[in-house]
Amino acid sequence: MTPPPDARPGPLAGVRVVDLTAMVMGPYCTQIMADMGADVIKIEPPGGDSTRHVSVGPEPGMSGVFANVNRGKRSAVLDLRTGGGKDALRALVEQGDVFVHSMRAKAIAGLGFGYEEVAALNPSIVYTNCYGYGRRGRNADLTAYDDTIQAECGLPFVQQRLTGAAGYAGTIMADKVAGLTALYATMMALFHRERTGEGQEVEVAMFETMAAFMLVEHANGAMFSPPLGPAAYPRAVTPDRKPYRTRDGQISALVYNDKQWSAFVGAVRPAWADERFATLRQRALQIDTVYALLGETFLERTTEEWLELLRSLDIPAAPVRTLDELFDDPHLRDVDFFETVDSPNGPVRFPGPPAWFSRTPGRVAGPAPRLGAHTAEILDETGPGRPR
Repeated sequence: MTPPPDARPGPLAGVRVVDLTAMVMGPYCTQIMADMGADVIKIEPPGGDSTRHVSVGPEPGMSGVFANVNRGKRSAVLDLRTGGGKDALRALVEQGDVFVHSMRAKAIAGLGFGYEEVAALNPSIVYTNCYGYGRRGRNADLTAYDDTIQAECGLPFVQQRLTGAAGYAGTIMADKVAGLTALYATMMALFHRERTGEGQEVEVAMFETMAAFMLVEHANGAMFSPPLGPAAYPRAVTPDRKPYRTRDGQISALVYNDKQWSAFVGAVRPAWADERFATLRQRALQIDTVYALLGETFLERTTEEWLELLRSLDIPAAPVRTLDELFDDPHLRDVDFFETVDSPNGPVRFPGPPAWFSRTPGRVAGPAPRLGAHTAEILDETGPGRPR
């Protein structure tokens, strides 16, 4: 079960987060805070976070997606359309270290909880806005979801280069990358507060986050003035960049730098030891040819034979697995990656925090809360009376 706030381990122990986020971007950000020891108070409207209902779960309102990104939080139901609900939130703000929301700017301001109002109650608070589009741009008021942000940041375009058809990544990448960005931005603001005592406002937008994410490698020649080529990293978008077929299955392998190439050629294809492919630059300029040749070669052995050989040569290689196989992965078992937590519906096996700390380790903070499960408890902590 969820431990009390004063009994949580982790580097964020003692930090209180007032969480007005919904769906995935914001909740993923605050879920990591909870795993790292923060007391995350999830404020939900009477109908609850919509993500409670988007996938299967052991009971209504407890979908797998919701349960994972809201684990270890405490849920309080407040109707912010009422004076009582607003008073209760103001009392929580006064005691908070971090305020995070994922409403559009006009909506949060209309409720009376924009940065200026919140900072007036608690000047040292770190206030994080999780938006679809940044407020300074023309799209600030548009609704945004993972699919539309993926489309706008160029992800389906690069998928089309790979497969011949535009498509989304098979994961809600924009939500999660933006959630991680909101997390590190909030932590930076907290670090500044620890040194100076100053709170501040932080803004993280999905579109800007994903534009930056996609252009890490894909800006390529378009960064320069004048441009030296179109935006796209050739190796990442060649149609032949995919797992190789082997004699009995598939394998992922990357014979990339000059040391790896030399080792592979010496062990498998001595005939390729010529000037055509001698350097990384030469191979990069004819990457389609290189991938095609490797594709033909990998058909000659089984997956296990290739894994044994490539790993002996220190060439990155891995089997192609299903998502279900992750739950039984030997390496993840070695590092105790999964944590089983008791919940009202029985044991839940969560993927644990991927970061390791020698002195202040985090851990799965507990199960996700039922809607409003901690309302009375949380309001009691803010002082006498329970405005709703």
